[in-house]
Amino acid sequence: MGSYGEAMAAANARITGKSSLVTTRFGQLEYAVAGRGEPLLMVHGTGGGFDQGLRFAGGLIASGFQVVAPSRFGYLRSDFPDDPSPEHQADAFAELLDHLGIDRIPIVGGSAGALPAASFALRHPDRCSHLILLVPAMNLSNRDPVEFTRLQQFFVERLLTSDRWFWAARTWAPDQLIGTLLATDPALLASVPASERERAYLVLDELMPIHKRLQGMAQDGQMAGAPSGMDVSRIEMPALIVSAEDDRFGTAQAAQLLAGRIPSARLVIFPTGGHLWLGHDEELTAEITNFVARPAG
Repeated sequence: MGSYGEAMAAANARITGKSSLVTTRFGQLEYAVAGRGEPLLMVHGTGGGFDQGLRFAGGLIASGFQVVAPSRFGYLRSDFPDDPSPEHQADAFAELLDHLGIDRIPIVGGSAGALPAASFALRHPDRCSHLILLVPAMNLSNRDPVEFTRLQQFFVERLLTSDRWFWAARTWAPDQLIGTLLATDPALLASVPASERERAYLVLDELMPIHKRLQGMAQDGQMAGAPSGMDVSRIEMPALIVSAEDDRFGTAQAAQLLAGRIPSARLVIFPTGGHLWLGHDEELTAEITNFVARPAG
């Protein structure tokens, strides 16, 4: 990654001038649009922003979707309102679609982004054609999906509140960060194609700049850890739920519970891949592409 100064300069350059802002009743909402074709709304996970949304959707952009990737509340240039609930985030997404002139769209929520994506499906069913929940970090069984030991929590709190700490760990122990922060077995890196190894390290690198994501990450920790009272049985549109059996955040269990509660859900559980679905990005792209091609309703 080079020196700390070089890494910070590269991180800031990567996000500068690559996004737009729309004014909503919750403040400024940042977003980016990439690709050509049918629109799809991609909602990022913890540590993300519009940049992570576009990274998650790289295969979909290449396969012919126009991806709309917002930065959730408290990430990068998006404001952090007094009540940053998943419901209000969903309403902000609807205002973004108004701004873009999009009536109805599939939505993909990755990791902690699954909660506002599901909220969008419930609060704006006329705007949501298909719902895809990807490695959903949702507490559906009174169990925090992201549980750390006290020592792990100590280091994670420092890594995710300091660019310098994160840069040092990324420089000296990148595979350990993939195992802890990205909940993916680093041993998989040796068995997947080079493009998938690169994707894993890019997702890791693109957590920087950490300081521009602090409010969003703190909110995600509270939101994903709290028991969800969301009644997903009221979700009417087609739903695709995807996880990996070895996801260290335990989202396979959440995916199974969601698939059992959402009437029209299709469940896909990869046997390996961790929280990054490592080694399955092409398969995931095909799953989503084929799923969205089916008529809603």
